[in-house]
Amino acid sequence: MVKVTFLGTGGAVATANRDNTSLLLEIDSELVLFDCPGSLTTKILRAGYRPEKITAILITHIHPDHIYGWPFLVHSLRRERQSVRLFGSKETINFSRQLLDLFRLQDEKILFRSEPQVLFPGEEIELSAGIKITGYPVSHHSSSLAFKVTAPSISLVFSGDTAFDDSMVKAAQNSDCLIHDCSAPSRFFERFPFLAAYHTSSLMLGKLAERAGVKNLIPCHFFDDFGFSMEEIKEEIRKNFSGDLIIPEDGQSIILPPEKMAEGL
Repeated sequence: MVKVTFLGTGGAVATANRDNTSLLLEIDSELVLFDCPGSLTTKILRAGYRPEKITAILITHIHPDHIYGWPFLVHSLRRERQSVRLFGSKETINFSRQLLDLFRLQDEKILFRSEPQVLFPGEEIELSAGIKITGYPVSHHSSSLAFKVTAPSISLVFSGDTAFDDSMVKAAQNSDCLIHDCSAPSRFFERFPFLAAYHTSSLMLGKLAERAGVKNLIPCHFFDDFGFSMEEIKEEIRKNFSGDLIIPEDGQSIILPPEKMAEGL
């Protein structure tokens, strides 16, 4: 079974409906956490999981809404005599260590430990038998990586924050599922042109996913504070994308790959 649980689906500014984007991927014996914003312990428990059961953490980049919950997660697990594998770019791994040092979370009294590992662009690392991850540099920040997880049953790509990027077309080529930045409808990108250098509109995401031949598309990282509707997001994606589409809510779980992913808000 492959299960994705969205701990958050929003952008940098959390709202009453959507918190910062983060998700859990349950695949065989692995429980993988993508990104570390705040309130992770509560969200993980509400989703029916135990934080100490996480086997790997993948952090896309070092902007606050993607990494500021990392030291608190370690602090909340400080009595657990175990370790977790942590993956990211070299810049992300160095920054994650600095955060732990800032809060003295690598002192001897902290039983919980991380095993940081730099994931170099294009490098494939085996998490466990048959499950591999690959990092792809994307256009957002110098520390940014998208991640592809491959297993016998599925291939899944998580972009993190990124502008429309040909490298994502390559990474997501013919993938079973693409979970991708979809910050706002295109009208906001026209109003604020600088957004296109860092994020992807719903219009451009539809084009990217169609070019890549993605089977199932899950947009996320919505700028919910902008005040647009999910129906507008859906309509713009559908102008170009013909595959299966689901627009997730915070706390929602999805079993993958579905025979036919139902469209919904």
